[in-house]
Amino acid sequence: MFKFQWPFVWVFAAAAAGCASNPSTPTAAAKSELAPGGTLRIAVFIGNPVIGSKGKTPGEVVGTTVTLGRELAASAGLPATVIEYTAVGKMVEEAKNGAWDIAVVAFDPARRNVVDFAPPHMVVDLTYLIKPGAAITSVPGADQAGTRIVAARGAATALYLERNLKAATLVQADTEAAAFEMLREGKVDALAQNRFLLLGLAARLPGSRVLEDRFAAAEMTIIIPRSRPAALAYVEAFVEQAKRSGAVQKAIDGAGLRGVVVAPSAK
Repeated sequence: MFKFQWPFVWVFAAAAAGCASNPSTPTAAAKSELAPGGTLRIAVFIGNPVIGSKGKTPGEVVGTTVTLGRELAASAGLPATVIEYTAVGKMVEEAKNGAWDIAVVAFDPARRNVVDFAPPHMVVDLTYLIKPGAAITSVPGADQAGTRIVAARGAATALYLERNLKAATLVQADTEAAAFEMLREGKVDALAQNRFLLLGLAARLPGSRVLEDRFAAAEMTIIIPRSRPAALAYVEAFVEQAKRSGAVQKAIDGAGLRGVVVAPSAK
């Protein structure tokens, strides 16, 4: 299971930035680091509806990341713009060149060399969608020699399974859509992703099944490019306030997410 490890310095950093008790009034340093160009650029991976998805109108992106990102921008007194991504690996990689200011991904320690993490704000089970006709009935039953499990390259599921699968073979697809297509065509036995996304895919593939158990719990977190300490402290305080105020739950409800819960407050 993913477990977010909080460094002791979080409390100090938030206090030093002067925004832990009142994230609606960022310091000049926090505001400058949060949006160096003057506009908060919100990167949204649309391949995972827990994070974001396409809206009903051309070019529209909706979901929890957009909702909370715009609230963060308003809190800091900043305009906001949304940048759409179809591959999570590419989105995370582009943090290196400052292509965006905030995004949301599932926490994974392998990403710490590229981004910094705020406290998790949502939690969702990670499990498998099993292809029609396969006899797999549990997560341990999927981790057997000869079983092929697909995940999108760069996704938290792929990063986790790379470290934890014992006998099954991990196959990495370029995108979430390509991963599902491999399952639909019978090229793999299982697709790894969060439960909400898999329940929707199961409805598109008669005979497929989402397992009842899970191999991990994904903690969804706001990320920012590394080395923006004042901005990170401001975002950390914003997230904790958003959890307490009900803003995160409202975003979850607004996106119609099943099986997604608000993360506990950071200790």
